[in-house]
This record gives sequence, C-alpha cells and structure tokens, in this order.
Amino acid sequence: MLIFRQLFDATSSTYTYLLADSDTREAVLIDSVFEQHRRDASLVRELDLKLTHVLDTHVHADHVTAAWLMKQTFGCKIGVSAHSGAEGADLALEEGDSIRFGARSLKVLETPGHTNGCVTYVLDDESMAFTGDCLMIRGAGRTDFQQGDPSAMFRSIRAKIFELPEQCILYPAHDYAGRTASSVWEEARHNPRVGGDRNETDFVGFMKNLNLPHPKQIDAAVPANLKCGATEDGRVPEAATWGPVQQTYGGILEVDPEWVFRHREDVHVLDVREPEERTGELGAIETSQNIPLGELANRTSEVPSDKPVVTVCRAGGRSAQATNILRKAGFESVANLAGGMLRWNALAVRGENTQSIR
Repeated sequence: MLIFRQLFDATSSTYTYLLADSDTREAVLIDSVFEQHRRDASLVRELDLKLTHVLDTHVHADHVTAAWLMKQTFGCKIGVSAHSGAEGADLALEEGDSIRFGARSLKVLETPGHTNGCVTYVLDDESMAFTGDCLMIRGAGRTDFQQGDPSAMFRSIRAKIFELPEQCILYPAHDYAGRTASSVWEEARHNPRVGGDRNETDFVGFMKNLNLPHPKQIDAAVPANLKCGATEDGRVPEAATWGPVQQTYGGILEVDPEWVFRHREDVHVLDVREPEERTGELGAIETSQNIPLGELANRTSEVPSDKPVVTVCRAGGRSAQATNILRKAGFESVANLAGGMLRWNALAVRGENTQSIR
C-alpha cells in the first residue's frame, strides 16, 4: 500500500508531498519548505518511515527548500534536475531516471519552461504525477524570469504531461485558491491557458501578458536553492521548547500570530514601532510593551525576562532586527511575530481575534 500525505505551507502556498511504501517504510519527500522542516520531520518519525530521498521539482523562487536540512536529519539523498544549476545534490536527475522507495518508484519527466531544470515526477503506475510549477490547476507556472520559456512549457505540458493516462491525478507545487489536485482529463479540457483547442501561439501570447509582480522571496530563495537549502554556517537550527518557533533561512526566529493570540498570557509582546504608529490604523496589541527599535539596544533591561518575548512591528522587518538585539543581550526565548501587525489585523478580517487588536 502507498502511504501518501499532502502538506501545505501557507506563507508560500507550497504543497509538499510525502510518499512511502507501507511494507518497507521507505519514503520520499517532494518540494519541501525550509520553515516546515520540523513539521515534516516529525511526520516522518511519527509514521515510522525511513526517508531515502528528498526531491525538488525545480529551483524555487518563492521559498527555500528543506532538502539540505532533511539530509542532515535523516541521511537521505537529495535529488534535483541535472539542468537546474544546483550544487550539493546527490542525484542529478534526467529524463527516464527512476527514484525507488521500497517496491514503489517515481519516474522523471523533464518538463522545462518555468525554468530549465523543471521536472515532473510520475508514480510507477501512472496514477499520480507531481508537476511542480509547470502545469498547475487551471494554470501554468510563470515564464517571465529564471530561464522562463513559454514555448518550451507548452511542449512540456502537451507532449509529456497530457500524454499520461487521463485518470492520472496531478499534484502541483503551488495553488493559491485552495485547490489540492486535478487530473490529466480535467486540465486537457478545462485549463484556460493550455487546454482544449488552444495552440502554442495562444499559450505564448497569454503567458507573455500576465504582468505579474516580481516574487518577493526570489533574491533570497534562488541563491539558497542553488545550494539545495544549505545554511550559511552549515548548522541545523535548534528547536525552541516554549512554542512552535520556526527559523527562516535568513536565521530569524518567528512564531505565528494565531499561536500568540491563543497564548497571550504565556508571552510578553514587545512592540518596537514608534509611539505614534500604535495609535494609527493598525493599532496595537493589548498590553504590549512599546520600546522603539532605535532605543532598544539601550533599554533591554526594561524588557521582562520571565516569559518568552515576542517582538512585533508593522510587517515584521524591524521586529526581526529586535530579536537579534535581544538575543545579543542574553534573551534566549525570543521570536518575531510573523507578518507583524498587518498579519495580526488580518486575523480580525477572518473573525479570529477581533477582541484584542487594539
């Protein structure tokens, strides 16, 4: 029996896929996310699996892979396209290669277009395919940066992915509308970019006129992923014990606003914005302490140390620097509020913490 789990990273809208042979317990992980390493590693352990391979469908521009972290943790092999330009992989994958895990395997299809090094992984019985950012649910990956080529992508989809059995379930690397899977039959008929009677000219014209904003994380993500996610200092981040703290590839410790809201009595919130910002449209978290970032280095003695400290600012930039200042001052339990007041207030729109915004 095949063990299969679809995992999600809300920040980058990335899907990570865990597949395992239930008899041998050997497993592979596709398109992991650096910040979700501990979550995914815990799942591997809880399911009593032996992770043999961690694979990427391409060099991502919107998040950093956890491939290197997984290798350090489990001793698994890293696999990425031979055309990706990435260093540090154990397997340089090419068309027709097979990645075995127990009695099961994934076949490699080269599907360039989003990048030169895009691949699609197809399960041995062709019941499932993992398409990365080539074919997405009712869409296709961008072709306006990082060796993008809409003509190549059209051919990858039509000549490779659409040649799989119609009932083959397709799993993309991302979805931004809550959709989890599709099928060859569906996309070949209903994909507005590449399905139906659309030809290469139609597709190229569509893709060249998307006018999308530049990916926010590309300047950090691409160089990191070209090293398979290896950290600058070669060290694996240590886990916090007081809460679900995650370390970004940039080394910032962060905690989700949802968790902070539910554990307000257990942490000390430090707002490092200027005083006038706290009376503006974003307001301030009730009972939070205010020390502007420019004054914090000289006022760390005013920050209580009997509880973990959660720093906050408008969007998370200044408060990230505040965590560095506090750690240098000897605070061991400290983390940044991910997304700052912008994300905190976004919870109110969903009706999750309307009583404690101001």
